[in-house]
Amino acid sequence: MKRGPVGSAKFGLWLLGDKRWRALGRWSGHLCLAAAALFLAACTASPPVTTPQAAVATPAKPADAAMPPAVLREHQRILATYGGVYNDPRLQAMLEQTVERLVAASERPDLHYKVTMLNSQSVNAFALPTGQIYVTRGLIALANDESELASVLAHEMGHVIARHAEIREQQVRQADLVSRVVTDVVSDPAAGALALAKSKLALASFSRAQEFEADAIGVGIAARAGYDPYGAVRFLTSMEHNSDLKPEQTGSINPGAPDFLSSHPATPERISNALANARQYRAPATDNGKELAQARATYLADIDGIVYGEDPSEGFVRGRHFLHPKLGFTFTAPEGFTLDNTAQAVLGIRHGGGQALRLDVVRVPAEQSLAEYLTSGWIENIDPATVEDITINGFPAATAAAKGDQWDFRLYAIRFGSDVYRFIFAAKHRTPETDRAFRESVGTFRRMSLAEIEAAKPLRLQIVTVGPNDTVEKLASRMAVADRAVDRFRVLNGLDPGDKLKPGSQVKIIVE
Repeated sequence: MKRGPVGSAKFGLWLLGDKRWRALGRWSGHLCLAAAALFLAACTASPPVTTPQAAVATPAKPADAAMPPAVLREHQRILATYGGVYNDPRLQAMLEQTVERLVAASERPDLHYKVTMLNSQSVNAFALPTGQIYVTRGLIALANDESELASVLAHEMGHVIARHAEIREQQVRQADLVSRVVTDVVSDPAAGALALAKSKLALASFSRAQEFEADAIGVGIAARAGYDPYGAVRFLTSMEHNSDLKPEQTGSINPGAPDFLSSHPATPERISNALANARQYRAPATDNGKELAQARATYLADIDGIVYGEDPSEGFVRGRHFLHPKLGFTFTAPEGFTLDNTAQAVLGIRHGGGQALRLDVVRVPAEQSLAEYLTSGWIENIDPATVEDITINGFPAATAAAKGDQWDFRLYAIRFGSDVYRFIFAAKHRTPETDRAFRESVGTFRRMSLAEIEAAKPLRLQIVTVGPNDTVEKLASRMAVADRAVDRFRVLNGLDPGDKLKPGSQVKIIVE
């Protein structure tokens, strides 16, 4: 989560979906899908739609200055949305060497590519028509050998070679005409950005046929480059299993960094097609266990120590707890909630989907009281009788209630230093019990101690060797995860439910 601009209402617009939060009453039945519908922009080779403000968050580096202005703007937007560049010289060298090897075996060895590693936990990769390829550290962490990673990179090259990305860019340029109209008729820049995002929504993803074409091109490139063509099958399967780990599909409400599969699931049909493509280059090997083990060991040695999950510089989730060492605060969500940290806000949803929360940060003039801010028009349907000035752990705050058609809301604004933190709690049926749970959650908002800030370290992958007495359950118990440790261990290591561990082999675990 990042600070918002002075007086900004953009965070609420992204979640609730209309000018000045008029969609308050339209949350009905679609809480998880509201933000997802706006942010399905990230799929293979499709950079996300982001707000213009986000584009200036990451300054251009000297190496980026040579990019054409339009490409540089898109590059900066991607960096702002996906946490910037993940700096690891060893991993960067591995990526570049893999791309070079793939290019040499491709149909267009004359094309030039530049690969950027993004500091994001999401599992994603995409490319621009100019050959800019982006891959997240979350994707690198999920892969189990270089052939799996190569299958993704080759898929993105397939989109560029087949000019899918270029065709999409032409469509986007036509849609940019809409932005001029929006600018002329909408005075609220955040609402204008929202309208533009809606106009681009249909252009954000590639067609089913284009995805299959890029899959086929990618498998061919990888096979000719000497990689195992079945790497694509393994990785598509791992991504499908990884998406199943998201409780209540909360990953779909992450507008900051959508996953690779957010709009193009790895359906059995797509996996079957990848298998058929691989068989064109060689039959499934029955005796290549030693070869795969060696390739796996080499790859795991390269990714040993990679950051896993959120980067503490942008805050991170630990169960129901959210901590932001950089901004110096923490809070705990109500019982039964699952949290999701995004570039725009912290989002949460209760099991069953009947309650949700949102926390974001804005600037409010010091001379404006928080009660005045709550009733200043950035959100509608406020009940004036519920507006109240309060204090939360020594910080000035205010609260109010609002009612939509089918959702009830409890709002809190807390002044913390020069910023104001906004909690928006939603319930399909607000009761004294839900109000009490929301109030208790806000009551946990506090300043982190220096010791807590210093102790806030990211999770990392650690590569360990399987011992003679190790089991999936035993190694999973060593992982620093809040839930479903066994399932996460299996997904992270590409293991099917019935697979056993082989002593002497290497596996990934998540450690603090």
